[in-house]
Amino acid sequence: MIYQCIYGCSEAERIRMFSPRYYAACALGGMFSAGTTHLLTTPLDMLKVNMQVNPAKYRNICSGLGVILREQGPAGLWKGWGGKLFGYGVQGGCRFGLYEYFKKFYCDAAGPDKVKHQKTLIFLASSASAQLIADVALCPFEAVKVQVQTQPRFAKGLVDGFPKLYSTEGCSGFYKGIVPLWCRNLPFAMMMFSTFEHTVDFLYQNVVQKQKIECSIMQQLGVTCTAGYMAGTVGTVLATPADNIVSCLYNKKANTIIQAVKNIGAVNLFTRSLPIRVALVGPVMTMQWFSYDMIKVFSGLPTSGGIDYYNE
Repeated sequence: MIYQCIYGCSEAERIRMFSPRYYAACALGGMFSAGTTHLLTTPLDMLKVNMQVNPAKYRNICSGLGVILREQGPAGLWKGWGGKLFGYGVQGGCRFGLYEYFKKFYCDAAGPDKVKHQKTLIFLASSASAQLIADVALCPFEAVKVQVQTQPRFAKGLVDGFPKLYSTEGCSGFYKGIVPLWCRNLPFAMMMFSTFEHTVDFLYQNVVQKQKIECSIMQQLGVTCTAGYMAGTVGTVLATPADNIVSCLYNKKANTIIQAVKNIGAVNLFTRSLPIRVALVGPVMTMQWFSYDMIKVFSGLPTSGGIDYYNE
């Protein structure tokens, strides 16, 4: 194999590509990178959710921040941090770990003769398969987080939020947003991973003009950061309508997806909270891919992107 732990690990320490340890390392890397980066952006997420739920009160980024600080103080900006850290940590572990698994699975299914001609289809199918499972893990955390952020009397965090939501709505309360969550995250994940993979290929072929294995670690991580930012920006534009619907449903501004769409309005569905989502998701995905690949490098694994070695 081209990449069986080429970064200085001893033979005993090496993680074999596509072994259970490899997928575990990817899952742990995804969990750490997603959880920590989402935690750091909790203040912006707090503002974003309130702008979606109450746009008349939280009109824009500056005035919205002022309202939160004036009414709740600096601590108010960090409401929902537990859902961001643990919920998106679990989601990130499933998303990245299972993406690597499904990418190998679909490459093997396509066969060595067809895999290079079906790259986009493989990227889309792998990311969709992983995201379906990842969102099932995220949904309960997201349900509690949104209500903690927008309903001051609901709960202080996950510890009291989980039992309160269960007592009032039962198990269904944790998953009433799963369909719009899939509608938001599936297009995002599919475009994010596909854009990332194709951007990585483009950068190595046309900008760096060297194969990945010939590049230094810093060059590889530079490619990762550039591709990560592009991927996050493209994905978030497509996912904005569903994100607005999710916030509307969780805050009982509507009982169905159709009603939520009517309440929000066609134009607002695509534009409400879009500037802050672009400001939020682009840097988040850049940090996420960078920290994820740093963990892979420290584990003796290659940086992300490419399928040349997946059918060997």
